[in-house]
Amino acid sequence: MPHKIGFVVVSSSGHEDGFSARELMIHAPTVSGWRSPRFCQFPQEIVLQMVERCRIRKLQLLAHQYMIPSRVEFYISESLPECFSPCHAERFRRLGYVSLCDNEMTGCKARELKSVYVDAVGQFLKLIFHENHTNKYNVYNQVALVAINIIGDPADLGDESNIASREKLIDHYLGHTTEDPALEGTCTGKSDYISPLDDLAFDMYQDPEVAQIIRKLDERKREAVQKERYDYAKKLKQAIADLQKVGERLGRFEVEKRCAVEKEDYDLAKEKKQQMERYRGRAYARLQLHGLLDAEPVRRPLGLPLQPLVPPGSPRHQPATLSPPPQEEGVTENRFAEALLQDKLSSHSLDTSQQPPVDQSLPATHPHLKTHLQSLPYDERPLPAVHKQPGAAAVEPEDGDADMSEAPRGATAGEPERLTEKALREASCAVDVLGEALVAGAYSKTWSYREDALLTLCERLGEMPVGTPKEDLRSALRASVFLIRRAIRDIVTPVFQASLKLLKMVITQYIPKHKLSKLDTTYCVERTVPVLLTRTGDSSARLRIVASNFIQEIALFKEVKSLQMIPSYLVQPLKANTSTHLALSQMDLLARLLKDLGTSDTGFTVDNVMKFSVGALEHRVYEVRETAVRIIWDMYKEHRALTLDYLPPDDSSTRKNVLYKTIFEGFAKLDGRPTDAEIREKESEATKAKDPDARGRKAAPPSTPDAPDTRCLDNLCIFCGERSDSFTEEGLDLHYWKQCLMLTRCDHCRQVVEIASLTEHLLTECDKKDGFGKCYRCNEAVLKEELPKHIKTRDCNPAKPEKLANRCPLCHENFTPGEEAWKAHLMGAAGCTMNLRRTHVLHKPAAPPPGKGPAMSKSGTSGTKVGSKIPTPKGGLSRSSGRTYTKR
Repeated sequence: MPHKIGFVVVSSSGHEDGFSARELMIHAPTVSGWRSPRFCQFPQEIVLQMVERCRIRKLQLLAHQYMIPSRVEFYISESLPECFSPCHAERFRRLGYVSLCDNEMTGCKARELKSVYVDAVGQFLKLIFHENHTNKYNVYNQVALVAINIIGDPADLGDESNIASREKLIDHYLGHTTEDPALEGTCTGKSDYISPLDDLAFDMYQDPEVAQIIRKLDERKREAVQKERYDYAKKLKQAIADLQKVGERLGRFEVEKRCAVEKEDYDLAKEKKQQMERYRGRAYARLQLHGLLDAEPVRRPLGLPLQPLVPPGSPRHQPATLSPPPQEEGVTENRFAEALLQDKLSSHSLDTSQQPPVDQSLPATHPHLKTHLQSLPYDERPLPAVHKQPGAAAVEPEDGDADMSEAPRGATAGEPERLTEKALREASCAVDVLGEALVAGAYSKTWSYREDALLTLCERLGEMPVGTPKEDLRSALRASVFLIRRAIRDIVTPVFQASLKLLKMVITQYIPKHKLSKLDTTYCVERTVPVLLTRTGDSSARLRIVASNFIQEIALFKEVKSLQMIPSYLVQPLKANTSTHLALSQMDLLARLLKDLGTSDTGFTVDNVMKFSVGALEHRVYEVRETAVRIIWDMYKEHRALTLDYLPPDDSSTRKNVLYKTIFEGFAKLDGRPTDAEIREKESEATKAKDPDARGRKAAPPSTPDAPDTRCLDNLCIFCGERSDSFTEEGLDLHYWKQCLMLTRCDHCRQVVEIASLTEHLLTECDKKDGFGKCYRCNEAVLKEELPKHIKTRDCNPAKPEKLANRCPLCHENFTPGEEAWKAHLMGAAGCTMNLRRTHVLHKPAAPPPGKGPAMSKSGTSGTKVGSKIPTPKGGLSRSSGRTYTKR
């Protein structure tokens, strides 16, 4: 199994004082890493020697936030040359290189973690750093590397390989496989599995001592799984998750203690150290209480490597037998890196910027996310950046979240930073009731403090005794709602979920327990639900689902249901600028709650639901229109006559609109009446029966009317209005991909889009959207490289306002406005001459006479063979907005 490989630094081309390459041998939250000399010559070079000859599987580099090399090359060798000269360069074999982002998007406030997968055998690894990216902070043109991690397998595993082979042979005869579900997610399930505990991100966040304990518990968990002790494995899993939180917080405390030492504030440093001891002691005591920790935790002396040099369980592996250090002042402090901190840290050394990612491999997320957060892969996690004190250099980047005119008024050791003057004025009512310490936690830049503040408030409200004066209860309620409203907007998932937990507790426990009035429940709902509804339009699918489900849940609470407030929010008309996600979530919530609550004294009425749904039929997003149709059908089931009052008359003019035609055909099925298609079919059969020439032919049996259902969109293309029995799921996909006259394929990303929205797609949704610009004259998308010439020549046909005319992106002509006009233009005989799908249909050869086969093409084929499989286009149909469509 690949694991961390220990290494030592053999040589480097140079370094700045205090930033030796040997810093790379230690992984911890406080390390500074290597820096090149000031105004150095490029390229710069570092050579590492691994503890044994190994097969490297993965390399990880943690770049500096502003001393960033443009490129890093990797070389490997089996042996080290006697002297490092050009004539011996052939000893190293080049593996390749990686390019690093210039970090301009984040303002040089985050660090890029780059992971490279390789397969190379050797014992010496050489890194070559090329010229730095230029930015205003890097005034000495230096390059730096904060940390490097090597993951691989020992290359000489003769005995161990034989053991593994014998075990595999035994497993084969016993019927065991590596795909055993019981081993899923463990190192034994896959031979190439890399443990998250070996990832660079783990050590750079965690307190080193806690990290060692976590590794030990993880090894026990694997053994428990092998022995099928699942209860014990479950307990260990929970202990590991809890310890990761402890390790993260201790890592932050360690950085804060180092800051105090740098500023020679030794009282604060001592207080910070004592707080670490207390916090660490409580965590260890909990583990010992459950029998998960040895009596004496392993302390790592200075200089001991942070990672195992061989995998646990290997014949080479020998457990460390380290005696604990002498009991003296400071014994519980992690001293492994006492002399390693060379960077001057500010009081907020962990970067709290919420800027976009520095590279495509680095997602836009808060640098303080938990290491075990499942929403981000380990390879893609941003790590905290360390800054110098503001006075150290005038060019150092400032904290993007801090207002320098309103700096925190000082912070107590181990507590969240004090409230700024602005925050204090804003939250003065909450401070008066809940206290400044708790509110400061809710306002903290560290997400774990914000989460803790909400959970603490939840406990405090639950402990308030019955009989407390109503005025005090209401004051606490309003202060809590103020913090809940703020936390609902938080981008960090645990904080958002903590706000929902607190809100649920207030509505279902706090208010009923103290017998507060409906006015208090109303206050909670009207202050929080509108904000919560905005989160249903979040870019994160996970947050959208959590927010929608919570709204549905509280709407069914008896305390909230009687208020009839949430339905009134959901029937508010959709605005033209409403985001796609928000519109879809609102429609989905309305449909679900309408089934749960009905229209009898619930806030939903036939009037407000039908007005909302009819308006939604005009929305630009197909899924919104489709959901509106289904809501109208649901309303028709319960209120047939009233529903028809909100729709136009069912006549030929109205049925020209595909959606209304679909709605009325759905009504017919619900009533058990034949649809127009079934009526035409019967008339056609009657005509054929009277026709003497049709005698002897076998007429198709009339279709039996379906039971009333709500699936009238089956076998119908909702774009061109064509209906066909061949329009199954796959048939519709093929129709959209190749045949529908209202659709086309984007030549740049191959998505299927409506022709009417092709220009919008190219400018806002296409994978190549950055390569297009909009002509102010014709309002069409033009390649940026051709746009200056296009504008200068003024050969394009000017566009008219949208209310006066539609604009075709194919033939560049203006024509009658309106939705139906698009059909006439794209599908009519005298319509768009540039619609290739239409011209293909018009020039399609006539069907061969009966009895004769189709003419053979030059290639000897005549199209798709009957019964053969039609290949699905690569990637299928995809969807990025209301104008591109997904394979259903």
